[in-house]
Formats: sequence, C-alpha cells, structure tokens
Amino acid sequence: MGGLHLLQGIAMLFLATTVIQKIGEFSPQITQNYLAFNPATSSLELESKVLFDLPFGILVASFLFISAAAHALISIPKKTNEKYNADLEKGINQFRWFEYAISSSIMIVLISTLFGIYDIVSLVLIFIVNATMNLFGLVMEQMNSGKSKNDIIWGPFIWGSIAGIAPWIAILLYMFGNGNFDQVPWFVWAIVGTYFVAFNTFPVNMILQYKKVGKWENYIYGERIYIVLSLVAKSILAWLVLFGAMQP
Repeated sequence: MGGLHLLQGIAMLFLATTVIQKIGEFSPQITQNYLAFNPATSSLELESKVLFDLPFGILVASFLFISAAAHALISIPKKTNEKYNADLEKGINQFRWFEYAISSSIMIVLISTLFGIYDIVSLVLIFIVNATMNLFGLVMEQMNSGKSKNDIIWGPFIWGSIAGIAPWIAILLYMFGNGNFDQVPWFVWAIVGTYFVAFNTFPVNMILQYKKVGKWENYIYGERIYIVLSLVAKSILAWLVLFGAMQP
C-alpha cells in the first residue's frame, strides 16, 4: 500500500511540475487580513496583503508521500513494527491518527483553496481543527481499548465529528456565497459530494468497528479496511483535487 501511495505521489509531482502546465501554474495567493488606520477617514479599515503563493500541485503530491512514509514507518523498522502489532492487540493504532492528522489536514486545506478560502487565518484554523478531529479518534481508541460494544464511550467520536464538520461549513459558506446556484456547474456539486463521501468513509468504518457489526467484531478487520480506505479514498481525493487545479 505504501508503494502504491508513493508511485501515485511521484506521478502527481511529475504531472504538476512538467506535463500539465495549468496545474503547475495554479498557485493560489494566500493573503492576510488586518486593520490599518486611514488618516483620510480617521478610521480603522480592513486591508489585505499577499503572503505567498501556495505550491498546490506539490502539496497534493505530499498528501500521498506522507501516507507512503507512514506505511513504511510501521512496516520496515523492527521497533515501530513491533509497536504497531502490539497496539493492534489492544485495539489501538496510534500511527494512523497522527498520520491522518497531518495528511488529511493538508488535503482539507487544499480543498478549501479550490473554493476560494485564501485567508491564512482561516486556513490555519481549518488545518488545526481537522487535525484535532483525528486526534479525537486516537482518544476514542485509547478510552475504549478492550471494552465490549455495550461499554463504549462515544464522547470522543461525537466531539471529533463536531470538529470535523467545521471545515465543511466554511467550504459550503464560500460555495454558496455567490447566491446564483443555477450558475454552479453540475460537476461542482458532484465533486463536493465525492469529497464529502470520501472524507467520511473513515468515521463510518470506526462506527462499524465499535458497534462490532459482522466482520468488524474483529478489530484487525477494521484495521484492514482503514488500510484499503487509505489507498482508495485518498487516491480519489488526491486526483480530484489535483485536477481541480485546472478550474477556470
């Protein structure tokens, strides 16, 4: 799985830097808003300045490189591999949640820029709140290790879900800001729906895991599903976002 992530990341980096010029040229300008005193009006007024150009294509590729590195970390070094397997016996995978906290937060920031969120403050908050959502997943596993399905504490899952929905509220507010919904092309709705579904297959797997539905009664089965989702859902997201850089 790590190898497949790596190959896709290399392909994306190649496309973004050499083959498809439009992807390479898509570098949203990240801005900072601030208040400045205007002597002419004797008042504080909102102003904005450009901080930097976001290397969009490179960051999409990094999303997959981080996943590849995480797979390598738990597969190759003996010490981390032993830690990974020992944790699985307890119903925990710490590596997963730290990797998701970084990689999925990069992805939601990139998705946000596709819909016009260029303010550095908004993007930083989106990154942190999404990372927090994933760390709630780690707490969920830590608190429920070894418990039966009737004793599961769902608090971390609920609070993580609230945190996870916040970036999507911001994205939808920007998307609906125009008000001319009839002018939104059909493929935009399709892409938003695909983004949302791909992102939320992971919490669905967690629910099935802790509800112990069918094969999910075995924690290892749910872990295998996470590994498959890491490839399939992340790949769909990454390629959609990469070609989203070809927007008008």
